[in-house]
Amino acid sequence: MKPDSRKEAAVLLSAGRLALDKMGILPLSIRPSSEIDAYAVQDLLHQQISDRGFGELVGHKIGCTTAVMQSFLDIDNPCAGGVFDSTVRNNSGTFKFNQLLHPGVECEIAVRLGADLTMTGTPYDIDSVALAVESVMPAIEVVDDRWLDYKSIDTPTLIADDFFGAGCVLGTPIKDWVITELPNVKGSMLINDKPVGSGVGSDIMGHPFKALAWLANSMSERGRGLFAGEFVLLGSLVETRWVELGDVVTIEQVGLGTATAHFV
Repeated sequence: MKPDSRKEAAVLLSAGRLALDKMGILPLSIRPSSEIDAYAVQDLLHQQISDRGFGELVGHKIGCTTAVMQSFLDIDNPCAGGVFDSTVRNNSGTFKFNQLLHPGVECEIAVRLGADLTMTGTPYDIDSVALAVESVMPAIEVVDDRWLDYKSIDTPTLIADDFFGAGCVLGTPIKDWVITELPNVKGSMLINDKPVGSGVGSDIMGHPFKALAWLANSMSERGRGLFAGEFVLLGSLVETRWVELGDVVTIEQVGLGTATAHFV
């Protein structure tokens, strides 16, 4: 994919997001044909929407790290995107429903980094990324279906557009977490006090930190890194649930805490 085609794709994707216009499949001439192209377009997209009011890139999200989400989207490998400071809330957050096209919610485990994860020449694993984790927290990821028919969109294009990412609510950080307990964390999600799904930490690639290691290695392969202060959403324990105006979403994770999102 030529640099000009990558730029054109990023311009088209950013225009759709900023104008709240549903998008169709990208023209073949500017459609990313590989994940390498997809992340290159994503980097350009980040620059454009950051300059247009979304603010600083402060975190990352990983999708399709659990069997339930791989089945839901029919994608069998992790896919990453960025999260901007203007879209982040803490503990109990409010989102304007009319500033999203078709919002959904997911029940996530998140981490905040206290040290960088950059190129080392040695692949990261569960134990090595754990050394960089400052805190663990429950999180609601807010996603947005920005497509006329997302099921018809190829995976590289979904990645280029941040893989549905639209924001998050981060719960209270837990600094005295124990690595061996995270696979046993039980999480559930409720909408208007009605349970809509549940899962456990081991649903995320066997251990939540395996997803973090995947992202650190993926970023290293692209000549990039993860840095102290950034957070990472590691994947949803529950299938995406689409929300309506007025909905209140709550997640509860035993040992980690809660988070709430209001759509007004």
